[in-house]
Amino acid sequence: MKRAAVVLLALLPLLNGCDAPWDDDSDRTETARDFPPADRPVAPTVSTKWSTEEARDRVNEADDVMDSADVRPNMTVADIGAGDGYYTVRLAQRVGAGGRVLAQDIIPEVIERLADRVARERLDNVSLKLGAVDDPRLPAASFDRVFMVHMYHEIGEPYAFLWRLRPALRKGGQVIVVDGDRPIAQHGTPFRLLVCEFEAVGYKLVSYDDKQHAGGYLARFAPEGKRPRPDAIKVCDNP
Repeated sequence: MKRAAVVLLALLPLLNGCDAPWDDDSDRTETARDFPPADRPVAPTVSTKWSTEEARDRVNEADDVMDSADVRPNMTVADIGAGDGYYTVRLAQRVGAGGRVLAQDIIPEVIERLADRVARERLDNVSLKLGAVDDPRLPAASFDRVFMVHMYHEIGEPYAFLWRLRPALRKGGQVIVVDGDRPIAQHGTPFRLLVCEFEAVGYKLVSYDDKQHAGGYLARFAPEGKRPRPDAIKVCDNP
């Protein structure tokens, strides 16, 4: 485990108590109102592409990230916020005919475009799913890895989203986050905040890797203990 023990100590000041019910839920989706709102902004979706696929392949981004995440043939993986499908396509190749990839996004038009690509490239091991801002809508006990690449800072309801994602993991399953260690307003997620939000809903940090060629860091999380009740979740301060 890389840096995990040091990181855990550094995170303690970020945790604050949060009393429910919340002061004003009027602008939140109804299904998220049992969970605390995040004490941070949400980055707008400005593009479904983080960079061009050619540029990312020149630095071997996807293969390196998949190696670090220990993605192997025959696994079942999810690509959350799949966008134009850069990782969807490469994950499908990595897991092979014996594996499965579920590509998820919350924008119907994005799912439609990705469906066209999946059909055009004959990716028979890929299926698609329309998610929600507070729920990835993944089937239970189904995934060895769940990827969130350059999209975590766009999640408007992180506590509800992560809480509902957890049952989708198989035994030994992990959530893989790739993001930039910078303010959310600059389309990244401060690493300390990321770990704090995951821990708040019952995950532990497994490892951290510097991935500057992929735009920041790679963090691996696994479930730990029981999920807290939604009204018992402690909100993290935005550093």
